[in-house]
Amino acid sequence: MDPSGLVIFDCDGVLVDSERLTVAIEARLLTELGAPYSEQDVVDAFMGRTAAAGQLLLERLLGPELAAEFDRRSTTEIRQAFSSSLTPVAGVERVLAALRARNLPHCVASSGSHEKMRLTLGLTGLAHQFDGRIFSASEVPRGKPFPDLFLHAAWSMGVDPARCVVVEDSVPGVHAAVAAGMTAYGFTGGLAAAGSLAAAGAIPFERMEELLQEFAPGGSM
Repeated sequence: MDPSGLVIFDCDGVLVDSERLTVAIEARLLTELGAPYSEQDVVDAFMGRTAAAGQLLLERLLGPELAAEFDRRSTTEIRQAFSSSLTPVAGVERVLAALRARNLPHCVASSGSHEKMRLTLGLTGLAHQFDGRIFSASEVPRGKPFPDLFLHAAWSMGVDPARCVVVEDSVPGVHAAVAAGMTAYGFTGGLAAAGSLAAAGAIPFERMEELLQEFAPGGSM
């Protein structure tokens, strides 16, 4: 990777292993409230999108009252699950250490709110590694799959978007990176359907440790 470039990480499912916990809870609650959704349905409909986009879909599925009930119950259950079970994605701490060793700039750009990222990055001990370099879709007019968030992160970090690499685990996130003119790497060790990240334009990889050789001197990134 060009040392004047930037690595932009998504948060959920890339830095913190939150998607598995969240999707299981949301699929169960949707079904209980009258909208039978499998875990894969939740991944396809919600993963990688902003809270506002998710809320609109919930209200279409459940109506305003049940959508509010879903929000109350899911928020409580997900926070409990995070507090007891949330961990960093396997291998990501080694990747971050490699970036620090090479002084390669890196940041977070997520569809999640700053409040949520403070919680998840704090619980997993990763927050201090991104001080002042955390960007949320709440800061831009349009979330993923539009390029606004990644462009905002690049400009805020003072880096040409063409020199940026994005590490994503969702189809909307990959679409956003490609639209921003950035190289997208798609983590297939998460919940995205097989082949979907590559079809969206990402370079797929299954284990975080695979990025170590990419970030090493002489690597392809």
